[in-house]
Amino acid sequence: MADIAHVYRPDLIAADLGLQGGVLAAEEGLETAIIHSLFTDARALPDDRLPEAEADRRGWWGDAMPPNVDGAPADGDKYGSRLWLLHREKQLPEVLRRAREYIEEALTWVIEDGIAERVEVETFVHRPGVLGFTVVIPRPSGAETFTYQYAWRGQAAKTEAA
Repeated sequence: MADIAHVYRPDLIAADLGLQGGVLAAEEGLETAIIHSLFTDARALPDDRLPEAEADRRGWWGDAMPPNVDGAPADGDKYGSRLWLLHREKQLPEVLRRAREYIEEALTWVIEDGIAERVEVETFVHRPGVLGFTVVIPRPSGAETFTYQYAWRGQAAKTEAA
């Protein structure tokens, strides 16, 4: 079944609806699902440090629907990523490591749903203020590679420890 296509626009550091001939485009691959998984805010965990001046733990509304006893959504899935927790962080190796963990966590469904046996993630500083990352999903039909950027807002120009 096809999804309404979302297309990543590196010039805007954002995704938008895909158009084809003036109408919404359809997409049957992984990209739309990956864009949704990475760029929808997942709920912060109880021990996550929230960005300065924020109290909202965010999260996708559907994750609040009847939870199981352990608090997870009824189907066990959690939607989105915790990348938003990094938007005021300095561009340090530790933050790049956390970004990689958040991306891998957001894409665990790819493995759980049997789409691929693993997900490979590389994170890097694309330019001051912009986190870059590449996601490779090896499949029997050939690896699929997706490259995205995420705009840091706070300490963007500081790339070394103070």
